[in-house]
Amino acid sequence: MNTKIKQILKAVENGEMTSEEALLKIKAAPFDDIGFAKVDNHRGILQGVPEVIYGAGKTPDQIIGIMDSMRRNDQNQILITRLSAEAAQEVGRAHDITYHKDARIGTYGSFPTADGIGKIVVATGGTSDIPVAEEAAITAEFFGNEVVRLYDVGVAGLHRLLSHQEEIMSASVIIAIAGMEGALASVIGGLADCPVIAVPTSVGYGAAFEGLSALLSMLNSCASGVSVVNIDNGFGAGYLASMINHMEAKK
Repeated sequence: MNTKIKQILKAVENGEMTSEEALLKIKAAPFDDIGFAKVDNHRGILQGVPEVIYGAGKTPDQIIGIMDSMRRNDQNQILITRLSAEAAQEVGRAHDITYHKDARIGTYGSFPTADGIGKIVVATGGTSDIPVAEEAAITAEFFGNEVVRLYDVGVAGLHRLLSHQEEIMSASVIIAIAGMEGALASVIGGLADCPVIAVPTSVGYGAAFEGLSALLSMLNSCASGVSVVNIDNGFGAGYLASMINHMEAKK
């Protein structure tokens, strides 16, 4: 059962909300049609995590309008991905957001206390992969996870990765982020006893084909337990890692 419904039921159980109020929250309009967007009010109830705003391609006014709708519908924590610094400045005049420059993420509201079953490790092959890694790390933290960052531990100097075996072996989920040939995911997959999410990045010289080489290498990994998201998709990796880290047995 997802977190949002659990919170509603717990509030009823504790006498903090009447059954009628709970029913209203669950029966609220499934989306708010504001013309240029249909804001999904039921995403949190259906998936446990509210809708996230993809900032690229949207004007600051559109982002503000979507946030206005979310706030009207009691969404007190909002994540905006692929947000430029210029757009963040304009959005910040209407809503009190925090801009995470490396991740190109804007956040509204406070980060929750980490309540995942363990730690999420975010590892990069090189320093150039950090923007994608920060998108993954901030996303995971915003959804209530403790994140351990291991940056610049690529296979060109394998001893750098091996010096972090304790963090690797104690993780619940590992996000392995690399460009070039993308070998980091296979190496970590061969060391870890938890799910590994591989993120190819567009870092590399000509034959890297803007991340395609890393993507194909990761898809062909011989290490078991490695899954792959799209090129530069730090958000997708952070979101999936959070879902895994909040899994529970369904009875």
